Amino acid sequence: MIRYLVILVAVLCLLTSCTSTESSSGSFDNDTLYQTNLLQSLMLGVYEGSQTVKDLKDRGDTGIGTFDGVNGELVMVDGVVYQALGDGTVAVAADEEGIPFSTVTHFDVDDKVEVKDIADINAMKSVLDEYISSHSPNFFYMIRIEGTFDTMHVRSELKQERPYRPLDVALATDQREFKYENVEGTLVVLYCPAYMGGLNTPGYHFHFISADRTKGGHVLDFSTRSAVCSFDKTTAFEMDLTDSEDFNRMALEQEMGDAIRKVEQGK
Repeated sequence: MIRYLVILVAVLCLLTSCTSTESSSGSFDNDTLYQTNLLQSLMLGVYEGSQTVKDLKDRGDTGIGTFDGVNGELVMVDGVVYQALGDGTVAVAADEEGIPFSTVTHFDVDDKVEVKDIADINAMKSVLDEYISSHSPNFFYMIRIEGTFDTMHVRSELKQERPYRPLDVALATDQREFKYENVEGTLVVLYCPAYMGGLNTPGYHFHFISADRTKGGHVLDFSTRSAVCSFDKTTAFEMDLTDSEDFNRMALEQEMGDAIRKVEQGK
């Protein structure tokens, strides 16, 4: 009888190890991009956090997102989560702060490329496109771009209160923009493949944090004479969905491409 119990316990342990998202050390897979909820649900007004800043720190050390009530832009660098607020200030986010949307990973440098004379964000996208097309556009990439930026144009937003409006409607009145010159810092850039259209937005999403950690936000435009791009190609994707009442009753079949582009470009 004891023999059979030992065998049963061994089988259960094997099954548990196979289905767990964590390794035996308790850390999450370095080659996985972890996403909190859908960008589409955020667009439609699901602003309550279903994970916390502490949860994100388990899942990665680099990434982007937002906070409860879209109270500012999230920039995660070197394991620290920064909150770029609507008044232009930046704070280190508390571990208990809620997260309604984010994408993070443990950043491993697979390659580095130096870039020069980048006139604007579209010029940088062209450079990134050239690199990614030569290494497969069908995977995810987290990219860190470090340098001194001649110009940096970012936005954040004021915290929203219920009843929540769709994100493009909220930003039409509550978006705040900030422009800086000759600022050193880091761009955290997420690239999603074309097939992610129903879960995130295909292409690039840029966030910025200055080297002195006093300036940051969602990037609308920038220029730089010289910067270094570090690429982390990510081969797996995992997403957690909220089981909130707002999400349960949401109609997600509607097309949101135009609204997402409006939010991304700040127009």
